[in-house]
Formats: sequence, C-alpha cells, structure tokens
Amino acid sequence: MIDDDGPGFCAGVKDAGADPFCERLAGRRFSVCRQILGGCFRFESTSKALLDLVEVAYAGLPSHQLPTGAPDFRIELRLLPRQVSPHAAEPPPVRVQSGAGLLCGVMDASNYVVLAPGQHSGLVVASQDMLGHPYHLRYELIEFAVFTLATRGLGLVPLHGACVGRDGRGILLLGASGSGKSTLALHSLLQGLDFLAEDAVFVQPESMLATGVANYLHVHADALCFIDEGAIWRWISQAPIIRRRSGVEKFEADLRQGHGRLAAAPLELVGAVFVSSQSADDADVLLSPVSSDEIAARLSADQSYAAGQPGWRCFEQRLMQAGVHQLRRGRHPRDSVDALRRLLDRCR
Repeated sequence: MIDDDGPGFCAGVKDAGADPFCERLAGRRFSVCRQILGGCFRFESTSKALLDLVEVAYAGLPSHQLPTGAPDFRIELRLLPRQVSPHAAEPPPVRVQSGAGLLCGVMDASNYVVLAPGQHSGLVVASQDMLGHPYHLRYELIEFAVFTLATRGLGLVPLHGACVGRDGRGILLLGASGSGKSTLALHSLLQGLDFLAEDAVFVQPESMLATGVANYLHVHADALCFIDEGAIWRWISQAPIIRRRSGVEKFEADLRQGHGRLAAAPLELVGAVFVSSQSADDADVLLSPVSSDEIAARLSADQSYAAGQPGWRCFEQRLMQAGVHQLRRGRHPRDSVDALRRLLDRCR
C-alpha cells in the first residue's frame, strides 16, 4: 500500500493516488535518436529542456559504426518540479549502487539514474533546478547513462583517456589527471590529426576499434600560452568555464565548431602512450618504450575500473602486442604531436 503523501510527486500527474509510480504522465512525448559509440540511442521525454541537453551533448557528431551488430538503446528523461531547497553551489556527487540487474547513480531524491543493461534501457530523473547546472546534469546523469549502457550492451572496454590518429589508426593517450592529455589532444587536432575523444575512450577488444564522443575539449587556461592563431585563441578563451568536482576549472570548447577534424569512424588502436608531465632529458627524444614486464601493471593501475571489466584481458594482450610508450614533454606541445605522428608512421 502506497500512502497518498508518498512518492506521488511527478510533474504532469493529476492524481498521485491513482498513479503513484507516475506511469501515465500527461503531456506530449518527444523523442530524439542519435548514433553514439556505435549504438543507436533513442531519448524520450515530455520535457523539451531535457532533450535540448541531449542535443547539446550529441548533435553534430560523426555517426560511428562498429563491425558487430548493435542493439537499440532507450533512455527516458523525466523532469520533476523544482526542489524546496535547491543546491546553492553545485549538486551533491553521484553515488552508485547495483542490484537485481540494475545500476543506479543517485545525487539525491530528485536527481538520479536507473539503468537496466539487460534491457538496454534507462531512466534519467532530474528536478527543474538542475537545469541551472547543465554541466552536471549532462555529464553526470545523461552521459553516465549513455556511457554505461553502451559499455555493457556493446561489450566495450571503458577507458579514462584520449585518442587521436589518422588514416584509420589511433594512439591511445593515458596518464594521470594534470599530465597534459587534453593539451596534447588539442594540439594534435590543430596540427591535422583526427580527434576521437579527449576524456573517455571505448574500445571493442576483439577488433581494437576505439570510439568516443568528440563533443567538448576541456583545457586549462595556461594552455592558451601555446596558441598563436587568433581564431583558435578566441574559440577557447570565449568558451564557457566548467568546474570539476576536484575544484579545477577548465574551458569547455565545443569541438563541433570546425577547428580541426573529428574522426569520422572508429580508429584501430596501434599503440598507446602514457603522457608524462616531466620534461624530457633530451628534447629530441620524447618517446621511450615501456618494458613488456611493466605494461600490465601500469595499465591496471591507470585504469582500475576498466581492469575489472569482461573484455580487459583481451584488450590488455592486444595492446601489449601493439606497443606502449612513455611520452615526456618537449619545449612545445607540437614537439609531442610530432612524436605521435612518427609513432603512427611506424605502425603502418
């Protein structure tokens, strides 16, 4: 028995007692379909504001296809009334939980995600005041749902890293936060390499095809000192500033504005580099191979979540065969890009 004063608080529900689970929402239902990470995602909502955020995240991206068949995914987005005590500065962090075949990410009672990977579906619930925190709503709720469903439904290995390449081949950029992955990815884009992803890369382990979402680039203000071209400088410096949970602030530059080339298809990984914040002893020798007996330990330490996923062992073995290097900093980021280009040339 559900009390009438219980959870019957959904927007658009006329009689909470007759529909306590909000299964008969009033209002017109809208939908948007997008090809993301090799899968077809259908987003449904009675809220245009929530679907607008989906477009902000995924409109205008290359439609990546993977060689194996992909299921269709469905995500419902539901908007609740404004909270009585809205978040003053930023929403609380997401807490994750699992059970009974479900995966959950919860900020609070009015902002959460419930995913059913076995059914390739999910529910994203947000309160109206969360529309005032579009970065957190998009990144921590909507993208959380998309990335998690794609990982489970397509058998992908989820990696925290970046990826650039050319001619269908890619180099995975790994390393701790602050090592310079985003700056290196930016200059790779500006110097003509294909840009796949800056923060999250998803790999099909059997084929070593990597895909990602090339929507935004997040860079520190100090990266601007290496930008000489005025149009590029303005593109980044005039971009909105987002604040990470760590307190670090970065520009969020939209990669779909035409400053460089986005990877039109998944890239086949032909190697990986651990990006180091240390300067090279020899400015002309930035790359050094990681010894084979160190690769597995370094990969697992760098990717603790991915290392526990089903496809990790296959991915690890394939990457060890391809080769892993360490990349130290040169005098200018373009020196590091030149090193990546030479590495790609050797892997032809």
